[in-house]
Amino acid sequence: MKSAVETLNPTRVRLTVEVPFEELKDSLDAAYKKINQQVTVKGFRKGKIPARVIDQRFGRGAVLEEAVNDALPKFYTEAVNEAELNVLGQPEVDITELKDGETLNFTAEVDIRPAIEIPDYSGIEVEVDAVEVTDEDIDKSVEQLRERFASTSPVERAAEDGDVVTIDLEAKVGGEVLEDGIASGVSYTIGSGELLDGIDDAVKGLEAGGEATFASELKGGSAAGQEAEVTVKVTQVAARELPELDDEFAQLASEFDTLDELKADSRKRLANMKQFDQATQAQERVLDKLLELVEVPVPEKLLEDEVNTRKHNLEHHQLGQMGLTLEKYLEIQGKTVEEFETETHEAAVKGIKTQFVLDELVKQEKLNVSQEELTEHLMRRAASSGMSPDQFAQAVVQNNQVPLLVGEVARGKALAVVVEAATVKDTNGEVVDLDDEDEAEAAAETVEAVEGAGDAASEESAEG
Repeated sequence: MKSAVETLNPTRVRLTVEVPFEELKDSLDAAYKKINQQVTVKGFRKGKIPARVIDQRFGRGAVLEEAVNDALPKFYTEAVNEAELNVLGQPEVDITELKDGETLNFTAEVDIRPAIEIPDYSGIEVEVDAVEVTDEDIDKSVEQLRERFASTSPVERAAEDGDVVTIDLEAKVGGEVLEDGIASGVSYTIGSGELLDGIDDAVKGLEAGGEATFASELKGGSAAGQEAEVTVKVTQVAARELPELDDEFAQLASEFDTLDELKADSRKRLANMKQFDQATQAQERVLDKLLELVEVPVPEKLLEDEVNTRKHNLEHHQLGQMGLTLEKYLEIQGKTVEEFETETHEAAVKGIKTQFVLDELVKQEKLNVSQEELTEHLMRRAASSGMSPDQFAQAVVQNNQVPLLVGEVARGKALAVVVEAATVKDTNGEVVDLDDEDEAEAAAETVEAVEGAGDAASEESAEG
């Protein structure tokens, strides 16, 4: 077999492959064997039909077609390996010549990862928010905890903001009560915004036994997105009572003996959260600076696939789970279809460029992924997906996605290397020394967020 490579552009090549006919022998033998198992000829036992009889009865062309279909993937792969190409996706194959007993010639056009040169990135400088925990932050945190330990007691008065009401609901669309439009004994805190738009105004001022009707757009169910006439009946009004902020509350709500100890712990936890947010911000801004330094051509077909995958995942998975259509989502976001298309395209370009650049850094820095790092990443991905680690691991193995997870971890490590070399200052002008653990975890999350739902570059590399 002989092969040659022609570069069509920085992200696409054409392979020209010439295969001497003798190299098709194994595939021809396999073709005759396969046809032997599929046909019957009077006077011959199944599987024992001579090749000349198959040629006479079914045509040599059918055998050659079967043999070529069997052989092409093998010769294509050999040509790719010989040229040391990093291909993306499936090739477009064209058989240019097939002479029985002489030769098989074909071409294959395929996208490849572009050659990327990583410049010196040690001069990158970014600014991030300073980590500051105020007394107001602590008071807010403690107040949220206090809210969780609130008690309720029924009252005989009209409902007010903050009260917990028990209500029955009935929704009609077009004058007909929906099958899934009736709910009884629903507990709702007025002002929480957790139910339907307009319900707060409807129930405020009602006592137990009172009812009201209001119009609202349904957020879920069989008539999601439609305008409904909703009747709400209040069966009980209960006032919420917050516990006193004292040492007794600290003992009730935590493992601490005093309110001061509880507040000190809140300060520590808030500082840790803000440090992680700061690390994430540093990763994102360093990545943006790095991408500005590198020229990265993006394959058109890969970009098209990535855009389509992101749209599909948003529309059929994320929004589907929330009972929203794409149109309603855009309305809520205040975006036009054109703005959505532009944002999706830009995000897809950034995701692909990020993969290409960080994968090149993984090679350049000779970064490896340990079993421990892979396990930690798997546990975190499982938690964010709502699956148990065992379920998530099983799904990853079944879908042959272990290489994708390894790639995510490796790219996170590559980004962490760049952040380590960069100068990170906070808004106070102080140099920020990021915690190694926060840095590694934030890097992995940043890479996941940027690569988004598509991951077409990774998937097509794995397929290629």
